[in-house]
Amino acid sequence: MDVILLERIDKLGQMGDVVKVKSGYARNFLLPQKKALRATEENKKHFDAQRAQLETANLENRAEAEKLGKKMSELAVILVRQAGEAGQLYGSVNARDIAASVTEAGFTITRQQVELANPIKALGLHQVKVMLHPEVSVAVTTNVARSVEEAKIQTKTGHAVTNEEDNTATAPVAASPDVAVEAADKAVAEQADEIFEEGARPEAVPEEEPEKEEVAEEKLEADSGEAKAE
Repeated sequence: MDVILLERIDKLGQMGDVVKVKSGYARNFLLPQKKALRATEENKKHFDAQRAQLETANLENRAEAEKLGKKMSELAVILVRQAGEAGQLYGSVNARDIAASVTEAGFTITRQQVELANPIKALGLHQVKVMLHPEVSVAVTTNVARSVEEAKIQTKTGHAVTNEEDNTATAPVAASPDVAVEAADKAVAEQADEIFEEGARPEAVPEEEPEKEEVAEEKLEADSGEAKAE
């Protein structure tokens, strides 16, 4: 569908441009929001007649938006939500939530002005783009925390406050007796490797086997003792 833009649309065109868009996008967004007109001959003539007035109004609105943007340049809103130990929210923060928080802070906006590709699902500081005018935007810091106190900490550190700890830093767990013995043997072996350099370790001396004659004599004595006993 061809439409005439009544204001600047990001990645689409400037006021007065005739552009081709998908029918659903035009019917569901551009036309109901009065951001565009169907590009009929009648509407083209109407736009040309009103162009100067529309451009003047646009400049005035942009100037007002720029003033408002300066006031909101350092705006930060706090949204308290429940979350798990790793910082994942039990739910999410959407554009409507952010618009409500900004409005409570004294700057009335709608959820349509909040550009949020995906809902926020984690604790921390999130920079969210708010469109004050088709040509003016401002970044609002959205501080998502479990409490106002944690939100203050996140503001100071710039990082999300979570309860997740590094398990490697915890105290060691007592080992079982078998494991302890094995560890002790290993420690002794490692200590021996440090003491004896390679080639200097003493070799084990094999036990000498008794000579055959000594074995024969011991057997003979044993036989004689048994004979006397009989």
